[in-house]
Amino acid sequence: MLLLGLTGSIGMGKSTVGKMFRKLGIPVYDADAEIHKLYAKGGAGVEPIRAVFPDAVVDDQVDRQRLSKIVVGNEEEIKKLEAVIHPLLSDGRAAFFEKAEAEGHHLVVLDIPLIFETGGEDRVHKIAVVSAPADVQRARVLDRPQMTAEKFEAILARQVDDAEKRERADFVIDTHRTMEETFEQVKALVKRLQDA
Repeated sequence: MLLLGLTGSIGMGKSTVGKMFRKLGIPVYDADAEIHKLYAKGGAGVEPIRAVFPDAVVDDQVDRQRLSKIVVGNEEEIKKLEAVIHPLLSDGRAAFFEKAEAEGHHLVVLDIPLIFETGGEDRVHKIAVVSAPADVQRARVLDRPQMTAEKFEAILARQVDDAEKRERADFVIDTHRTMEETFEQVKALVKRLQDA
């Protein structure tokens, strides 16, 4: 089974591209979606996060805004959060692989935003980066609810810059195009990987 890592900085269109892979029948493990499940009421991450960041849990679920205020820009607090979340994500990833293999899939996508930052490139066979010009990225991100320029800059500061990601990746998916053109790039990549 070929593992394709899908990455890209915030606002580059990674979620949209992930949906395109799904539309083509390719299983996609979405690390961000898994984190949302862990943070939800009854999620496996709620109690461990409450133990470390009690002010971040409200009504038995993790309040992402409160957690963000605690950890963004504070490397020590980020490391504490990662120590809680990464083992839980690892369990979910293992279950995803088992299911995909049992279903006979030859290609799966791991949507991991911080693949280069966390050494995740060692867990995949190939990497595709989703990319767009910086001005497009900034406009997309600042259009999000609850996003500020300061928060955006703090997030960018923790990410490998786009130029380096493009250089280190095996494939680049340019999202500064129409949806149809982006989808054509995804289809061509899937065909190339399945034919290999």
